[in-house]
Amino acid sequence: MNKRRGRLAGTCAWVVGLALAAVPAAFPPAYAESAIKVRLGTLIPQGTSAYKQLQAMGEKWKQAPGGGIALTIYPDGRMGDEAEMVRRMRVGQLQAGTLTGVGLSDIEPAVTGLQNMPMVFRTLDEMDAVAEKMRPMLEKRLEEKGFVVLFWGDAGWIRFFSKEQILVPDDLKHMKLFTWSGSPDQVDIMKEGGFNPVPLSATDILPSLKTGMIDATPMVPFYALASQIDGAAPHMLELNWAPLIGATVVTKKTWDTVPEGAKEAIRQAATEAGKEIKANNRRESLEAVDAMKKRGLVVHAVTPELEAKWREAVEAVYPKIRGRLVPEDIFDEVMRLLKEMRAAGGQGQK
Repeated sequence: MNKRRGRLAGTCAWVVGLALAAVPAAFPPAYAESAIKVRLGTLIPQGTSAYKQLQAMGEKWKQAPGGGIALTIYPDGRMGDEAEMVRRMRVGQLQAGTLTGVGLSDIEPAVTGLQNMPMVFRTLDEMDAVAEKMRPMLEKRLEEKGFVVLFWGDAGWIRFFSKEQILVPDDLKHMKLFTWSGSPDQVDIMKEGGFNPVPLSATDILPSLKTGMIDATPMVPFYALASQIDGAAPHMLELNWAPLIGATVVTKKTWDTVPEGAKEAIRQAATEAGKEIKANNRRESLEAVDAMKKRGLVVHAVTPELEAKWREAVEAVYPKIRGRLVPEDIFDEVMRLLKEMRAAGGQGQK
């Protein structure tokens, strides 16, 4: 009997250890029984500083009043692309997600105003200022759709990575370009502009570059480094296309189960993690370019003349973006805020 019990105990310990493999440390038995279980999906690669900050946030959540939060993180798109993660949150298979603007816009289209307006922000400071003014409205709309924002962030500028060099818009038009699946309007607008979009899941980017299904992809440098995109697409155009914004959200259904006394601690830990993730992401995107250059990445600088060509091509598409990719009221509000800020003296040079 003692041997049987020993084998049973060993089996249980193995199962518990496997279930908690994505969490920084095993939970004490009393904590595991009383904690609210939160499963969080994200495309963030395991081992990155952003992933480690989410782990650190989870450690603090364990100590929240009322039994704490048991956070299990599923990185690397293990729960599917962002559209799939949003679906899983809606049906209760996930309770939270760290999403880019793509996934967030599946919940609330107003978020597209921060990401789907290429070259509208001249600096990250401008984007920060606009985002801060729009944040209360965006969070209210997201909550009305059943999701509570814990923190916002971004990963710096999206660049174009390609198999062959890209300098002007016509270069890109001759390539098969990755675009996020699930946005037929975006595909149509790109085709109308003479581009050749290939809608795919984000998890399919690297294999699609290797097989020739696509020739180029927009991506932030630190993610390109982590996923070794530069090996298949060794050219990068240093154009500030758009910021990759994001947020960590939890379903309102789950949030409403958190004791009131614990919510402040949960938000504080999330806010701290968000600040660290944002700062690290921006710094690491710059460092990632240097790291990739050492292993062969060719960086193509954008002169004022080249930037003018891209801006002319992009601004010609704004009327199509307004109302199709970005709600009209949101598009107009972003433009209004930018006009006011620039008239008042701008928002820095980042």
